[in-house]
Amino acid sequence: MPAEPTDAFLRPDPRQFPALPADRAAMWARFGTWDRPTFPSFMGLAVEEIRVGYCRMRLPYRPELDQPEGVVHGGALATLIDTVVVPAIGAAHDAMPGLLTLSMEVRFLGAVRGQDAVAEGWVTRRGRRVAFCEAAVCADDGTPVARGSLVYSVRPRDPA
Repeated sequence: MPAEPTDAFLRPDPRQFPALPADRAAMWARFGTWDRPTFPSFMGLAVEEIRVGYCRMRLPYRPELDQPEGVVHGGALATLIDTVVVPAIGAAHDAMPGLLTLSMEVRFLGAVRGQDAVAEGWVTRRGRRVAFCEAAVCADDGTPVARGSLVYSVRPRDPA
């Protein structure tokens, strides 16, 4: 049975975020499966849901992600936190913006041992060139394992 969220692990209801229009849904359906190898695809990250300002993503467990104590490495969880907010930010744009992490703070609350990690990321404040985000990671059984706060640079791409 999944653990109940604690006050330190509250996260928003995804239904409070608008659904993606069909054209944006099609654009974001390819996230992580681009024509060239990228770090998110190397890590095996898989998008489960994207809404305007919200994303849920899974890091499938594999033993190579473990650190010597037998739990998923904190760097793998930080990667999940850093990546889950990208679709949440970008889904508000008609064309894929350039997104770069300006700052990220990660707080570990527990560990993932031998199971997938699932992250939710959401935008808490959006400006023209900066987005502020939060993320929460649980083990697949619902146990809270990490929180993150991020600030992203948002740059429109030059038209081709």
